[in-house]
Amino acid sequence: VQTCALPILRSETLRCRVNGQEQTLALTSAATLLHVLRNDCGLNSPRLGCGLGQCGACTVWVDGVAARSCCIPALEMQGRDITTLEGLAAELKVVPESFVQAQAAQCGYCLNGMVMMAAQLLRDQPDPSDADIVRALSANVCRCGTHVEIMAAVRLAARRIQGRKA
Repeated sequence: VQTCALPILRSETLRCRVNGQEQTLALTSAATLLHVLRNDCGLNSPRLGCGLGQCGACTVWVDGVAARSCCIPALEMQGRDITTLEGLAAELKVVPESFVQAQAAQCGYCLNGMVMMAAQLLRDQPDPSDADIVRALSANVCRCGTHVEIMAAVRLAARRIQGRKA
């Protein structure tokens, strides 16, 4: 009889900031950032899609840069600043609002990643071209095909951020 060696799971403490709030969490070494955000912090915007970091449903910002939370070991977030859709700065709240107004969702599963990537783009480049928007969102998967509406939502958010009449 051949036996399998099970990994030894350590319990460790994670100290980080989530949406500006200091967090101290007891975790096992196997915990992913996505599971910690959803299960320990009660944040529902990042979603488990592919589990491989390829679809974008789990996108969050780590120290202001987009990251796929489903494949990041949570303990690697020691001392880091994590931002989810719930924690977007006030000036970027127009991004999810614009997605709603432009009806840029069917099933809604991809929206977290699309909004987080669009918000990062608009934070760094408030007046993007269509090519910039496509490039920024190209690694996110929308299975429903609402790409036209998603593009319209990002354009609308850009106009609002710039103070133009939407």
